[in-house]
Amino acid sequence: MSVQQATEVTTWVLDDPEDVREAAEALAAGRAVAHGFGNVYALTFRTDRETVERVNRIKGRPAGRTAGLVTVPERIPAAFDWTRLPEGVPWQQVRSLTDELLGLGPIGLRGPAADRVPGPLVATDGGARTVRVVVPGTRCPSHAFLGAALARTGGDFLAVTSANRAQEPAHWRADGLVDEFGAEPEVRILAPADEEAARRRHPFHRPTPVSVVSFHRTAGHTRSGLPVLVLERHGSLSADHIRAVAANHGFGLAAAPHAVAPLTPRAYGLA
Repeated sequence: MSVQQATEVTTWVLDDPEDVREAAEALAAGRAVAHGFGNVYALTFRTDRETVERVNRIKGRPAGRTAGLVTVPERIPAAFDWTRLPEGVPWQQVRSLTDELLGLGPIGLRGPAADRVPGPLVATDGGARTVRVVVPGTRCPSHAFLGAALARTGGDFLAVTSANRAQEPAHWRADGLVDEFGAEPEVRILAPADEEAARRRHPFHRPTPVSVVSFHRTAGHTRSGLPVLVLERHGSLSADHIRAVAANHGFGLAAAPHAVAPLTPRAYGLA
């Protein structure tokens, strides 16, 4: 059941099936939906270029900026071209690694983009077509909304970005989200009924955008000969935790120079 905030902005409830249906219909009609995403909020929207550019402008960043890709867990493998992994990186081990990371909570995965990935979600790195898949993890109830939105758009993928204006940290509280985007006619808000409970589902994650692990290229090998994957963003899940999980699946992990320091959560003033 939707609720009214003090600013008279309607906030749909992520745990309410009717609200989820309305949010999915709003997305299919071209709106962006700011919704619970693990222990933070994300903006999810259609993948066509016009919508991606409009959301980029809403956020205050260049219209042509590449968006991330989000989908339900069973469709994640379809986003990647598994034939273009680096030499010596077995796809079975990458799949098992990503499955374990998804079980922990929200995560980002960059790999070779499948041909079916929409153009506004494809980036180029060293001549390689890549896609950054950003997902809330299997513990997050937002999969009901994502599934409903995919059913209404008729595709396998949606576009996603963090819920913030350019150069600002992502929101992890609904009241801050309402203050930021509540007056924006192109954005709808879908929040957990209990934000604290939503965050407790992900005890290893801080309230920041996701950490992003890349496997379209490697950073050499460990002393024992394991291929080293790249941490391209040090976000909600710590580098040490990801490194330990990666080792369980036969990989090392190295942080890119800009990803050595973790992201800082947004600070909110006293109510």
